Amino acid sequence: MSKKPTLTTSAGAPVPTNETTLTAGEHGPSLLQDYQLLEKLAHQNRERIPERAVHAKGWGAQGKFTVTHDITQYTCADMFSEIGKETEVLSRWSTVAGESGAADTERDVRGFSLKFYTEQGNWDMVGNNTPVFFVRDAYKFPDFIRTQKRHPKTNLRSPEAMFDFWAAQPESVHQVTILMSDRGIPTSPMHMNGYGSHTFSMYNDKGERFWVKFHFKTQQGHKHYTNEESEALIGKTREAYQETLYNAIDEGSFPKWTLFIQVMPETEAGKQNYNPFDVTKVWPHDDYPLIEVGELEMNKNPDNYFQMVENAAYSPSNIVPGISFSPDKMLQARIFSYADAHRYRLGTHYEALPANAPKNAKVNHYHKDGSMRFFTNDFDNADAYYEPNQHNGPVADESVKEPPLRINGDADRYKQETEEADFVQPRALFEMFSSEQKQRMYANYAAAMGPCSDEVKERWYAVLKRVHPEYEAGVRKANEKLDTDVNTVPITDNTPLEDK
Repeated sequence: MSKKPTLTTSAGAPVPTNETTLTAGEHGPSLLQDYQLLEKLAHQNRERIPERAVHAKGWGAQGKFTVTHDITQYTCADMFSEIGKETEVLSRWSTVAGESGAADTERDVRGFSLKFYTEQGNWDMVGNNTPVFFVRDAYKFPDFIRTQKRHPKTNLRSPEAMFDFWAAQPESVHQVTILMSDRGIPTSPMHMNGYGSHTFSMYNDKGERFWVKFHFKTQQGHKHYTNEESEALIGKTREAYQETLYNAIDEGSFPKWTLFIQVMPETEAGKQNYNPFDVTKVWPHDDYPLIEVGELEMNKNPDNYFQMVENAAYSPSNIVPGISFSPDKMLQARIFSYADAHRYRLGTHYEALPANAPKNAKVNHYHKDGSMRFFTNDFDNADAYYEPNQHNGPVADESVKEPPLRINGDADRYKQETEEADFVQPRALFEMFSSEQKQRMYANYAAAMGPCSDEVKERWYAVLKRVHPEYEAGVRKANEKLDTDVNTVPITDNTPLEDK
C-alpha cells in the first residue's frame, strides 16, 4: 500500500493532527493558538457563495461539439470553419424560478447554456428550452422575475403575482402556452431542446451579415411528466435531473443534440408581419427552414461540480468573430446584466476561473487588480500596464472588426403596445394541439391558477380569448372544476412544438 500524502495547511505546512483541539491541559480550555482549527471553521463559514438570482437550480456536464455541415457562407467563426472540427463545451441546464435546493421537476422553463472553448475565445450560447420568452423589453425583466420569486410578506410563491403580471403583458401568452402544455415539465435535461431564443447574427469573411436563430434538437426524443407524475416524483427525490444526467453519462449513454440554424438575409428584416427581433415570436420554418450545422455530445461529468458548474459564468456578451448580436431589446440588456451578475456573485475576475477561462485562446487585456487577483497579465513586461504604450503591449486587431449593422429603425422607446401579432403565433400553436393535449393544458392551468383571485383570472381569460375563444373557454371550465380528469400516462412526443 502506497504512502498517503501529508495533510498540510493552506500555506503548505504539514499538519500534526486533524482530530483533536489544542487545549491547556487535559481538561483546560481550547487555545487560540490552534490556528488550524480556526482555519477549518473559518473556511467552512465561507464555503457557500451567493446562488444565482435566477436559474439557481442547475445541472451541468462537459463534452464536445462537432461540425457536420458547411455553413461558412454565413459565418467566418473559426469553430465552424471545416467539417469534422471539434470544440470543447461546458453545459449547464437549470430551472428558472427555484432556489438551489428546489425540486427540479417543477413546471418551469429550463435554462440551456453552452460555453464553447473556441480557438478565437469563448462563445456562450445562453438560452432556454423554449424558442420564445415571456417579455420582449428588458424594462419588464426584473418585474417578471420578482413574480417568480417569493412574496415579500408570505415568503411563498405567488400564482396571483404571476398571472397578474402576465395578464398585463399579453405578449407573454405565447410562452405561457408552452409552459402550461405537455412540454412544461421535461423528464430530464436530455429530453428537451435548447434554443438561443433571441435573434443573433452571423457574418462571413465577405462582410455579409445574416440574422440567425439557434436550435439544439434533442436526439433522445421529447419526454415529459404530467403534474401528477411530477408531484409523485418530488415526494421521492428533489434531484431527479441530476441523478438521471449524472448516471447516463457515467454509464456511457452520452446525450446528444443536433444544432440547426435559421438564417434570414440582413435586408429581409422588417418585411415580415411580425418583428423578427421580438423574442416573444418565432420565425416560421416554412419561411426560414432549419439548416443543419453539427452535433453536440455531453460525455463527461465534471470531477468537481462546484468548480466547473457552480462557478460557470455564461453571458451573451461572450461572442467570437463571425457571431454577433441583433437589435433584440432583451438580448441587448442581457449583454450587460449577465456579466454584471457574475461579477457580483463570483468576483471581479470570474472569467479567470477554470470553468470560464479560455482553453484554446490566449488572454491579453489590461484589467487590473481588484479582489482575488490570482493571475498575472503583464505580458512579460511590467511597464505595459496601460494602452497605448511603447512597450509592445497587446493592441486591437482591426481585421476582426465586424461589418456595420444596416438597420433602418426609429428610436421610439415606448413603442411596445400589445398588437394583434402577439396573438397570431400562440393561436397557431393552440390549433396544433390535439384534443387530449388541450385538455391536459386546461388542467395544468387550473392547478396553476387555483389560488388566484377572480379578478386576475378574468383578466387572463380576456388574454386567452384574444388568442382563441376555445382556449379561454377551456381554461375557464377547468378552473371551475378543479377535479378535471387528467391523463396520467407518461407523455412521449418527439415532435418539436413549432414543427407540428
